[in-house]
Amino acid sequence: MNPYRMAPPSGAWDPKLKPRLVRLMRPFRTRKRIRTQQVVQVDVRHGERLRQAIDANCGVLITPNHATHADPYTVYALADHVDRPFYFMSTWHVFDAQPWIGQKMLQWHGAFSVDREANDLRAFKLALHILQNEPHPLVIFPEGEVYHCNDRVTPFRDGAAAIALAAARRSERPIVCVPCGLKYRYLEDPTAELERVMDELERRVFWRPRRHRPLTERIYSLAEALLALKELEFLGQAASGPLPQRLRSLAEEVLRRLERQCGIPSNGFTIPERVKQVRRHVLEQLGQLDAADPKRNMFQEVLDDVFLVVQLFSYPGDYVAERPTIERLAETLDKLEEDVLGIYSATIRGKRAVTVAIGEPIALQGGKGPKNAVAELTESLEAAVQGLLDELNGAAGGAANDECLGGSSR
Repeated sequence: MNPYRMAPPSGAWDPKLKPRLVRLMRPFRTRKRIRTQQVVQVDVRHGERLRQAIDANCGVLITPNHATHADPYTVYALADHVDRPFYFMSTWHVFDAQPWIGQKMLQWHGAFSVDREANDLRAFKLALHILQNEPHPLVIFPEGEVYHCNDRVTPFRDGAAAIALAAARRSERPIVCVPCGLKYRYLEDPTAELERVMDELERRVFWRPRRHRPLTERIYSLAEALLALKELEFLGQAASGPLPQRLRSLAEEVLRRLERQCGIPSNGFTIPERVKQVRRHVLEQLGQLDAADPKRNMFQEVLDDVFLVVQLFSYPGDYVAERPTIERLAETLDKLEEDVLGIYSATIRGKRAVTVAIGEPIALQGGKGPKNAVAELTESLEAAVQGLLDELNGAAGGAANDECLGGSSR
């Protein structure tokens, strides 16, 4: 997982979409996608569903899964495919990490910042305006984080659904949500690179590399050792039982302690939503303290523990065992490389292809809906994206695609 800097936003960035510039920069984006992400082929399925919604002058919200750091490049390849630039809601950290020209490029490509740890009314209103008035779709990644689990979506946060329903409530045009599944696969065998990373991970815990053992077995042995260390730190002893159960139990125990410390009820929310509540509380407290206040160290430790909860949540525990494909092995080692070795963004293991599957648009009703409308739409979007991924895994690339973009964006 990427440890974002937990602090008040350093600024706010509005979109300054320039469609003509976006079109001119298409070859540059393609080269950068291939060079930096090694995604050399983009296959689009059912692209006509998105085109029809755009041509019908609907307000379009696209909700893809967020499996890798290559996703923004892939979604913009989809934009090139339908020949319509997109708007993107992005965490402010993306802008903060860029130089001035990088920030401008993001804005010219339709990106705008959001403070995910607060009720960002500015970003909310921008998103409403885009859906209600602009001819270009809006993209929001409802998972919120890159979890490196391409075959499974993690629980969708409700922000995307809330925005879509609020836009539909007073819109003069139809508003639709378009589920989007992104599925990556390797075109080259990355096993040699995976073995090298596994060697480094084993050395980090003072083991000798055990190349005589299957890679799956090595991953699970390392996971057991790392989890036992955290259990000793937080529980005083290593637990027993299946790995998925131990991961969930430790995440719940750490999160419950933090909620009690902050005086926050869990209220039955998902772990990502509960994490957001704790982060918001801590950032509010930090904002009231002087830079030299010793309490800042205590709150920073809380943020560190919150990040541990997110890390634990990102490991299903049975992901590789269920289906030990080379992609699932690589994704798990991607996470371990970031979490254990401190690599900000996992190494790209080899040339890849991605399939972009567009689901049936979900039309939203105007006016005031039921109280649980946001939760119901969130569940529908999550199920639709998971269904697209399941279809892609079942098809195993056998079905015909709308268009193979290959090295180009069209």
